[in-house]
Amino acid sequence: MPREKRVKKEINYELHNLNPIKTGATYRILISGGGTGGHIYPALAIANAWMDKHPDSEILFVGAQGKMEMQKVPEAGYSIKGLPVAGLQRKLTLANLSFPIKLWRSLRMASKIVKEFQPQLVVGVGGYASGPVLYAAQNKGIPTLLQEQNSYAGLTNKLLAKKAAKICVAYPEMERFFPKEKLKLTGNPVRKDLLDLAGKREKGIQVFGLDGNRKTVLVLGGSLGARTLNQAMLKHMVDLEKEGYQVLWQSGKFYFKDMEVALEKAGLTHIHLREFIREMDLAYAAADVIVSRAGALSVSELCLVGKPVIFIPSPNVAEDHQTKNANACVKQDAAVLLADADAVANFKEYIDDLLRHEGKAQALATAIKKLARPDAANALVHELELLLK
Repeated sequence: MPREKRVKKEINYELHNLNPIKTGATYRILISGGGTGGHIYPALAIANAWMDKHPDSEILFVGAQGKMEMQKVPEAGYSIKGLPVAGLQRKLTLANLSFPIKLWRSLRMASKIVKEFQPQLVVGVGGYASGPVLYAAQNKGIPTLLQEQNSYAGLTNKLLAKKAAKICVAYPEMERFFPKEKLKLTGNPVRKDLLDLAGKREKGIQVFGLDGNRKTVLVLGGSLGARTLNQAMLKHMVDLEKEGYQVLWQSGKFYFKDMEVALEKAGLTHIHLREFIREMDLAYAAADVIVSRAGALSVSELCLVGKPVIFIPSPNVAEDHQTKNANACVKQDAAVLLADADAVANFKEYIDDLLRHEGKAQALATAIKKLARPDAANALVHELELLLK
């Protein structure tokens, strides 16, 4: 069969086999995006806040096939459909050859989903699937709301902004990227369990098997992991334990097995390795100092947590936006920034500085808490309600 006919047959098959969508709810909201926790968790927070106020609504998610939203969203109790869309690689690779076909398929499928579900509103949170879905909705005249988590806008959101009805952002001065009249500063929505950590420290110590008499360092490289943070831990973990600290260390799934082998060889008892930490509220509550990448969601969560933070921004992101995210706190004397290139060498020195100087640590904790926006999810819901009116 010629390739063109085979592709057309595959698309028709995918479109035909999209499960029928029930449309009897008072409000129908379509939420699209994902790829990382930084996109997925704000999307779920928006959905939960909407359902709290409008429980007779129906919410449908659209994500990218094979990405973590296809697991996380159903776990949270929502339906999701996957598109074959994928990102364009920065390097010249064979995967880029299939990009136009996947995009074409995704646009066709997104148009059918929008037509069947008939949403009154469509929300885009960033990630591969946002583009086709919001493009389809905008072409049908359905109001769309963009939620930009970063201090540097992504290319997809900048393209979609022209026809978006509202753009909700987490940082000021975003008129550099978007029409000023469409902007609303809401902050990034975060999980409800992070809004109040009071009284959770003892439970956190118990759940993670920590020593209540030792200072706790929480090291977070994201759900996939961060090589630099893991290398820094390998270099300094023996000295950190000798210093009297303990570390709760999320290595990420890409690095976990190698880190586990290295830790077993070292024979350390106060370095607590996890592939992924689900009980983030308890981990934050147990921590005395937090070392983290500077993804938008991480920064927003850490503002709410109100603990001294060392940000090590990833240099492998578009326009170095993690450094810009971190600097939004650093400029307010609310966090410490350690460059990725210097992190392995200076990791313990920065931790020592905060754990040995309680006044400095407390000042950082107080300052970062002032930057928190605990009502971001409800603020976004309010904007959606205004669009419905």
